[in-house]
Amino acid sequence: MMAEVKDIVAKRLERAKDLPEIFELVKDTVRSTLGISRGGLMLGLADLGGGRDQWIGGLYPVASNVIVMNKRPLQIIKVTKPELYKSYVYHVLLHEYIHSLGVMDEAETRRKAFEVSKAMFGKGHVATAIAEDISSILPFVTYPGQMPMPEGVEMELVKNFDYSSTSYIG
Repeated sequence: MMAEVKDIVAKRLERAKDLPEIFELVKDTVRSTLGISRGGLMLGLADLGGGRDQWIGGLYPVASNVIVMNKRPLQIIKVTKPELYKSYVYHVLLHEYIHSLGVMDEAETRRKAFEVSKAMFGKGHVATAIAEDISSILPFVTYPGQMPMPEGVEMELVKNFDYSSTSYIG
């Protein structure tokens, strides 16, 4: 039974066409494993910097309704390691979504992200490996801890991001 669920979740990630579809999977897997959820989030894409030796995957400005993903690593991974792209996106969105649910402690957020990934994908999936130790898969990604949105950063909002939480047609 559990193997079937893991196969369904893995196939859903594989078939996801875009960031909003991956986020819907994130919300569903968190709800299934942790029993908590929230809606009304936006996703911003911004160049949060980073160089050859370090980059930030994303951040959640505390008490906001936006998750910010760093465009630079998304582009790099999509070109150089496309087989990791969706699992990486899933992980970053999962990590920041857990922050948005009120878990601010970085170590606890990582533990919960691993717990969700392992329960929903199994130990052998790339998303679980990334959650267990992102540096073993992508050595230059770092977790910034709590930090505000950097000033002067231009952010592009992703349309229809949290679509299952939208109760109106705009």
